[in-house]
Amino acid sequence: MARKIGSRYTANQILGRGSAGTVWLGEGPDGPVAIKLLREDLASDQELVGRFVQERTALLGLDHPNVVSVRDLVVDGNDLALVMDLVRGTDLRTRLDRERRLAPEAAVAIVADVADGLAAAHAAGVVHRDVKPENILLDMQGPLGPGGSHPALLTDFGVAKLIDSPRRTRATKIIGTPDYLAPEIVEGLPPRAAVDIYALATVLYELLAGFTPFGGGHPGAVLRRHVTETVVPLPGIPDELWQLMVQCLAKAPASRLRASELAARLREQLPLLAGLPPLEVDEPDAEPTEEPSEAAVPGEPTGARVRRGAVPLVPGAKPDSNRDTHTSMRVPAPDELAGGARGTARVPRAAGAPRPGSARHRSSAHRRRIALGAVVVALVAAVGVGTWLATSGDDDTPPPATGSSASAAP
Repeated sequence: MARKIGSRYTANQILGRGSAGTVWLGEGPDGPVAIKLLREDLASDQELVGRFVQERTALLGLDHPNVVSVRDLVVDGNDLALVMDLVRGTDLRTRLDRERRLAPEAAVAIVADVADGLAAAHAAGVVHRDVKPENILLDMQGPLGPGGSHPALLTDFGVAKLIDSPRRTRATKIIGTPDYLAPEIVEGLPPRAAVDIYALATVLYELLAGFTPFGGGHPGAVLRRHVTETVVPLPGIPDELWQLMVQCLAKAPASRLRASELAARLREQLPLLAGLPPLEVDEPDAEPTEEPSEAAVPGEPTGARVRRGAVPLVPGAKPDSNRDTHTSMRVPAPDELAGGARGTARVPRAAGAPRPGSARHRSSAHRRRIALGAVVVALVAAVGVGTWLATSGDDDTPPPATGSSASAAP
């Protein structure tokens, strides 16, 4: 059912729903547009409306081939909407759901496009704060790039910042999607451009591996991993590319590359990646664990880890084509972060290899222990027999016969 958005736009068809609002296919004075209509409770927040108006100039000024341009911001009664360019294609999450992982050349080309878009945004003083596959659109009508990749455009600029008002979140809340949150956000520091670099490197890892480096399980455990764990190497990618990813996933924001540097360095890697097939790695937490997690997810089987690209923060929320998670969540206390990450390590492994700690891994280790024990027993027995033979040769008195093996006296 069509509805008017302000005086200039008409929303005709829902394209997707998320926790922040609904995306519509709409029509404006210059043709088709995408309209992100924020939730009514957000539209009724006068502080948020004020921030919405303040961000207008910055958002409308973003003009780059790898950024979905914001054409207009509409405040009309209960309607609060971003009017954006319409991209004819799909989002990167949909492609990942279909293919699970991409060939390295295509993955790097897509991320380089997004890095170019972020460079333009950061130069304009705009931090995205929610870089993830759902917010990366692939233009199916654009020219094919390296590895057959479609041009990538970053969308949803400003939405996380608009919702993250001081009154709404205070200092005890964070906004974003757990799998892609930089450690400094988890620790309560203000988000700067480096958080987008960390999130984009996480996206690249996910495109290559099929899972995020610190994701899986309860959102609290995911947040803790970002702070306490070190990313584990992915088998099968060039060392130069891996070192580049490690630098952008550094815990210290100052150690990460700038967006423009990341884009240039990634494009330097493209010739080395031509023709490489998708990686063959197994997801660390694909198998159920024996010990239940400290905080179980409602509705999730006890002691199970479920593969997911992003952990929804809205209780009971069901995935949809947009799957936004612009929802506040409590910042873990220092003692919780300092508790370590025992039992949460996510170590990629070659395809078919058992996950450390899994039933297959424990069974294999048990068999090795049995085999080692048998060898030790055999060595001890051999040493004992050798010692007896050595001592019996010097003794004129034969040892007494015992048991059924004794022979009859002549």
